[in-house]
Amino acid sequence: MKDLNYDDLEVGYDVPAVPGMDEADIQTPCLILDLDALERNIRKMGDYAKAHGMRHRSHGKMHKSVDVQKLQEELGGAVGVCCQKVSEAEVFVRGGIKDVLVSNQVRDPAKIDRLASLPKMGSKITVCLDDVDNVADLSEAAVRHGTTIHCFIEIDCGAGRCGVRTADAVVEIAQAIDAAEGLKFTGIQAYQGAMQHMDSYADRKAKIDAAVAQVKEAVDALTEVGLKPEFVSGGGTGSYYFESNSGVYNELQCGSYAFMDADYGRIQDKDGNRIDQGEWENALFILTSVMSHAKPDKAIVDAGLKAQSVDSGLPFIFGRDDVEYVKCSDEHGVVSDPKGVLKVNDKLRLVPGHCDPTCNVHDWYVGVRGGKVETLWPVSARGKAY
Repeated sequence: MKDLNYDDLEVGYDVPAVPGMDEADIQTPCLILDLDALERNIRKMGDYAKAHGMRHRSHGKMHKSVDVQKLQEELGGAVGVCCQKVSEAEVFVRGGIKDVLVSNQVRDPAKIDRLASLPKMGSKITVCLDDVDNVADLSEAAVRHGTTIHCFIEIDCGAGRCGVRTADAVVEIAQAIDAAEGLKFTGIQAYQGAMQHMDSYADRKAKIDAAVAQVKEAVDALTEVGLKPEFVSGGGTGSYYFESNSGVYNELQCGSYAFMDADYGRIQDKDGNRIDQGEWENALFILTSVMSHAKPDKAIVDAGLKAQSVDSGLPFIFGRDDVEYVKCSDEHGVVSDPKGVLKVNDKLRLVPGHCDPTCNVHDWYVGVRGGKVETLWPVSARGKAY
């Protein structure tokens, strides 16, 4: 939301910062974006996708931000956005994003009705199916609203969650979609989520090789019945180089590459290096302040559990090896400071363990460049879980 009227916003009450402010004066804890690093990450993925003849549909569940998505489209050539929930899709459509994939199943009648109404706002809407019984409900809603819903069939290629396992099941659902009024079969959803965070490059490759074989079998079966999919979509930050060289996939769904978190950062590239040490840059941080140093060997900061998700581990302190974030409770983070180098009100940049749920507990991104606040973006789809 680049047209915010900052004169109407009070720092600390409404927002953590305003443009022109020094980074040192930002109210904490809050999310900050290193805009230079973010833009480099976005351009790099865009250049990669173009060089490999791939579409890139960036994943909005990571950042939940219309502004970040628009940057991914402007600088990185992203063709649209992936969402996981209808409520997320509604936010992105209302924000002007013209191609939205709900990369999940929608079964509740009220949610189906909301989904079917979205094309009226000028956006192409695609949804995933893994059950032939879902076809009739989607078709009825599309006909009632006078819209078209594009459909991907989801294959369970290793994540063990949603999706069908056999080529026969894929063909059955595709034929039902093709025969249904208001629906259009356009592709396959095949995201191998279970291997994204495996440390070893070779282990990840072995998992994706099995997935590619499974997906190719489904594509071949669809082609035989005259329903060759236009798109085969999948791939994440930990695997995009495999899908893009598979000869089967033609669309990527990478998300975390743009921000980079601690859990993704530790996985290894083909040379055994961490991917946050050359492949991608840390662009997202939780800015936190030292609020107490009553104990000589530890500092207490204001970013605890309520400022982040630790499901994938604790954050690490960016750019420092003399202090370590070691523990957290609701409102406090404990930083080991054996040499007593920190002082009250010092600020630290934390790289969160898992960016997606961390972003979902904040209202704003503070965009920083050269030590100054340049912009403020709302976390547009924060809390949109329904």
